[in-house]
Formats: sequence, structure tokens, C-alpha cells
Amino acid sequence: MGKAIFPASFNPIHNGHIDIARRATTIFDTVIVAVYDKPQKKLLFSPEKRFELAQDALADFTGIEVTVYSGLTVDFAQEVGAIAIIRGLRVFSDFEYEFRMALANKRLNPTIEYVCLMASEQHMHIASSTVVEIASLGGDVSTMVPPNVNQALVAHFNGLGDDGG
Repeated sequence: MGKAIFPASFNPIHNGHIDIARRATTIFDTVIVAVYDKPQKKLLFSPEKRFELAQDALADFTGIEVTVYSGLTVDFAQEVGAIAIIRGLRVFSDFEYEFRMALANKRLNPTIEYVCLMASEQHMHIASSTVVEIASLGGDVSTMVPPNVNQALVAHFNGLGDDGG
């Protein structure tokens, strides 16, 4: 059915992201997991590290590519020949945000569709910010992230001083 992009900061990628990407491949021939390089939020990992973690986490899935991008998401979607932008919804507040983004993106490029997938029940509680907070306090996030991300988080926070950097 064509190509779609799944854009996010993936800071870091977690099991909820992986589930959305995997499920999107049942709708689209190719899903490009697009790591946004400069989101307007504090980042734990560089764009290169977030790309590496996502690429490793998704390596075994057919129909998924990973890349880093800059600029407007709809421009990137058009540049790679995508017909849709995939987003995941966990809670009601996600819907309001994604609804506004869909309207803005439709205004910018009416040819790109916006497709939201509901998070699977077992992943609804997972957000990258939650994962980072738990990991920064020494908590176990191994059930929320793939092993490579868990290792990167442990290494990152073990390398910081007592003040948390």
C-alpha cells in the first residue's frame, strides 16, 4: 500500500515505538522510522545515538527502515515518497496533540495522510520521558525497552556523577 513515515525523537526508542512500527508494516509496504534530529525538548542522546539505538532495535523487522531527518515532517515525507505519517496514541492528551498536528500538516501538504494507531494495552504506560526518569534513578526499565537501549541507558547513567550530570 505504499510507504509511510513514523517520525519521533525516539529519545530513546522503547517497546511501544517498536510495536507501532511493527503494526504499521501490516498496513504499509515500507515504514520509515524517522528520528527527528532537533526536537524542542531536552535530549538524552545525540541524533546519531538515537538512530543507532533505533536501527539496532528494529534490525530484525522486515519492511522497516531507520533514518534521521531535519525540517518539516511533511516535507520529509514528500521527499521520501511517503503517503502517510504514522503516529501512536496512548492517552487522551495524545489525541488532542496529534489532532492539532494532523490539521497543521494537512494544511502544509494535503497529499500526506495522517494515520494514528492506538498503543497496545501492554505499552500504554510507556513514554520515553518516563523511561529516562526511571533509568536515571537506577530503576529497571528492561521490560520497557529493547536490550540494546537498556544497556545504553545503564551505561549513560552509570557514567554520570552523583549530581546526575
